[in-house]
Amino acid sequence: MSQIAQNLINLKKKVPDHIKIVAVSKTKPVSDIMEAYNAGHRIFGENRVQELLDKKDRMPADIEWHMIGHLQSNKVKFIVPFISMIHSIDSFKLLRAVDSEAQKTGRTIDCLLQFHIADEETKSGFSREEVEEMLRSNDFRKLERVNICGVMGMATFTGDMDKVRLEFRSLAGIFRELRKSYFSHSDDFREISMGMSGDYNVAIEEGTTMIRIGSIIFGERKH
Repeated sequence: MSQIAQNLINLKKKVPDHIKIVAVSKTKPVSDIMEAYNAGHRIFGENRVQELLDKKDRMPADIEWHMIGHLQSNKVKFIVPFISMIHSIDSFKLLRAVDSEAQKTGRTIDCLLQFHIADEETKSGFSREEVEEMLRSNDFRKLERVNICGVMGMATFTGDMDKVRLEFRSLAGIFRELRKSYFSHSDDFREISMGMSGDYNVAIEEGTTMIRIGSIIFGERKH
């Protein structure tokens, strides 16, 4: 058994069955991703469109590809024909671009709203006020080909797990409030994408439904 397969087995023993594991395959070669695939894993996350396109064409067709990185509106058209979920919707402009491209393909795209919950200014994301204003707008109601399935957030990059916990807790609170106020009739609004290799245990305790794991599965990134 390969090390990657063993890593997946070990991880899945620690993660409750109801939580989806997105194997973050960015910068990893197709050979590594195939090791995870051959071990039975099917959900992979990429953060760059070009890298995703290169890998997608060389990998089996039953893979569920998730876009987890910052997405530019002019790149949306390349991934809409096949993407399973976009985690990183951080503006109405981007959501409208996804809707427009999805109409051309006849698909409806599952999307998560990315919230800025960390201290770092470099991280993207909506504020809660921005999302509420968007959800109340007539322009949002006109969208037909996007399916809002929940929220995503990245905690501050820190060893202070108490701080990380508070940030995850705030995202889970936003999720619950949005579900109650705007998505109470949607069975699909159920995902909280938070937690990565360094903090997924805290994310599980705070209610995540989807964790994005790279180095624990594939090993540390080669620089």
